[in-house]
Amino acid sequence: MAKSTLSFVCQNCGAAYNRWQGKCDSCGEWNTLAEEDTTGSVPVSIRSKRKGRTFALESLSGKTQDAPRLSSGMAELDRVTGGGFVRGSVLLVGGDPGIGKSTLLTQATSMMARAGHRAVYISGEEAVAQVRLRAERLGLADAPVQLASETSVEDIVSTLSEGAVPRLIVIDSIQTMWTDTVESAPGTVTQVRASAQALIRFAKKTGATIILVGHVTKDGQIAGPRVVEHMVDAVLSFEGEGSQQFRILRSAKNRFGATDEIGVFEMTGLGLREVTNPSELFLSERELGSPGTAVFAGIEGTRPVLVELQALVAPTSLGTPRRAVVGWDPSRLSMVLAVLEAHCGVKLSGHDVYLNVAGGLRIQEPAADLAAAAALVSSLVNAPLPTDAVYFGEISLSGAIRPVAQTPARLKEALKLGFGRAILPESVRGESGGDAGLVLNSVGNLTTLVAEIAARGTPRGGRNPSSGDQDGSGRAESAGKNATPARFRRDNG
Repeated sequence: MAKSTLSFVCQNCGAAYNRWQGKCDSCGEWNTLAEEDTTGSVPVSIRSKRKGRTFALESLSGKTQDAPRLSSGMAELDRVTGGGFVRGSVLLVGGDPGIGKSTLLTQATSMMARAGHRAVYISGEEAVAQVRLRAERLGLADAPVQLASETSVEDIVSTLSEGAVPRLIVIDSIQTMWTDTVESAPGTVTQVRASAQALIRFAKKTGATIILVGHVTKDGQIAGPRVVEHMVDAVLSFEGEGSQQFRILRSAKNRFGATDEIGVFEMTGLGLREVTNPSELFLSERELGSPGTAVFAGIEGTRPVLVELQALVAPTSLGTPRRAVVGWDPSRLSMVLAVLEAHCGVKLSGHDVYLNVAGGLRIQEPAADLAAAAALVSSLVNAPLPTDAVYFGEISLSGAIRPVAQTPARLKEALKLGFGRAILPESVRGESGGDAGLVLNSVGNLTTLVAEIAARGTPRGGRNPSSGDQDGSGRAESAGKNATPARFRRDNG
């Protein structure tokens, strides 16, 4: 009989150690090592010393057909997956608890079942009656979806192998599954890895599409070993704020499509509703004429999205000013603040800076630099930006405004939503097509834009900084200096 082998496996990254230690050297997390028996982590058939079988080798030449796709019935879900589900593919869907993962997958399986395909929903966390209650609330109780509450991978594979091959299988969730090939408890790294491998082998062999639901950690990462993300064909993240009604489905990995597409849904009493025009949703509660707000014309995959950036610059009483950002890269904000202070004469070392992307959308492209800089300066000098203007452009460390991709699509979306002007990089003005009806204000350097905004600034008390009025404390004079730096008065007359 094989000798039992014990090891300590990190439940966060999957690294194994011979003895217990408080901190994992691989991922840096504390108190994540758990004792596991790794004797049976490899199936007996793989451990045997039998001679391997030969297989045929093929050449690079030959006809290659595109992988057939199956539509889920939800346009936003098909957009993220690359046009539909590919036969034999395995997808991993993660998201915060209560964000709507089960609701999304219940709707997807119901639509495919109504289209005549065999769809199976297997829940390891809920009973069949609980899944039925959700389906009744969503109005999908009549959909011919096959339900089960099971956690044994061997029983699941044996059941699904009978009859017609299912076109879509949902496993909710992979952390509750267990297999006989390993001795660890369900939810451990070894069990998650082995269970996922068994389900992936079944998908590749039969051509069924499997969606695995994964738990997430407190920092938003999918729990369990990172190797599972490398094993699957696509990793989807379901994001959203608890205070907001909309949800965003984002692709972090996709072997059969792009990774920069997003799907936008709105959570309603009857489930998730697809949002075909996210720009109207993100700008629906926009406050016009308020200082510190700028509309950014962004691109998410192939879809143009207009979103509002909100900035607040306030004097600080702390020794180290605060820099808080929600929905954008904090390193990018630090770079924009450094350029404003080094090249534009905007002193922000004595101010707290807060930047927020309205609606909870997370922006990843550097084209938002120009909109963020405009919102920051607008808040500092109390100068509202034009309500009919959109901003986009990348800021270099020298203060120059660099061009960005897909300018015509950004301008077309802005024109469709009723905006009248666009502040964009100077080098792309001649390349922008479809801009009829839009006034294009090209900016070659950030200094020019800051000077234009600062010239319209007024102190918080409502007096004009150029008049030299003071309120007895010198704050008006300070605001005037911030609103129109001396270098702009000299250089621009």
